[in-house]
Amino acid sequence: MACALVALVLGLCCVGGARATGRIDEGLEVMWGDGPRSVSPDGQVMALSLDHTSGSGWRSKNTYLFARVDLQIKLVANNSAGTVPPCYFMSEGEWDIHDEVDLEFLGNVTGQPYTLHTNVFANGTGGKEQQFHLWFDPTTDFHTYSIVWTSQHILVLVDGTPIREMKNHADKGIAYPSSQRMRLYGSLWNADDWATQGGRVKTDWSQAPFVARYRNFTATEAASSSSPAGYDQQMDATAQQAMKWARDNYMVYDYCADSKRFPQGFPPECSMP
Repeated sequence: MACALVALVLGLCCVGGARATGRIDEGLEVMWGDGPRSVSPDGQVMALSLDHTSGSGWRSKNTYLFARVDLQIKLVANNSAGTVPPCYFMSEGEWDIHDEVDLEFLGNVTGQPYTLHTNVFANGTGGKEQQFHLWFDPTTDFHTYSIVWTSQHILVLVDGTPIREMKNHADKGIAYPSSQRMRLYGSLWNADDWATQGGRVKTDWSQAPFVARYRNFTATEAASSSSPAGYDQQMDATAQQAMKWARDNYMVYDYCADSKRFPQGFPPECSMP
């Protein structure tokens, strides 16, 4: 799919289209890890590392209530099995009622594809997992990953191509993140008990340190007068076709198709348009 065409329809950015200004640490701050050494001398790239003693993490300096964020990421190269560098929105209130939009990149052995694990929590309840393989090697260059969170829907995009949409069906009793401000977080941590092939493949610490890199962070709140045209609109036929292409070819798990998990019937939102 033509990234520029899809981006025009959605009012979104593609790889090379995000024009972040200033230093990356003007928008993101390191929470733990190497601190100031995580940022390149020119201020354009932030790196997270993981070894057998510690991981690392960052968070956005601002919180948001409905926003679009774009971030370019270069994932851990070579044997990344057991490692997970997630990027996610999360509220900061009580955990039992927290909201969250997850992108988790599940590492793999050399030559095997990364799995992009997505999930959405609303009022403390998640269980809406969808997983995708990527149609490129995410370790050789930076690629843009985007979350669009509006009052109408949540969109996940990869290089400008939508891969997942969760619509707001709160009027039908389906919980939707709509009242709690959220902050964007990122980290790099060891999850070899579950991340790669269900935990069968463990982290090879002889490959450490593992490093993921980030650049061109942009964030626009929906309420801002600078929000691009189409920001809060539903996808048109062209965008829907792009998403169908990605899902038909690269989706490897959908909770709405897991009959073993839901033998008594799928969650109600699975059959809602």
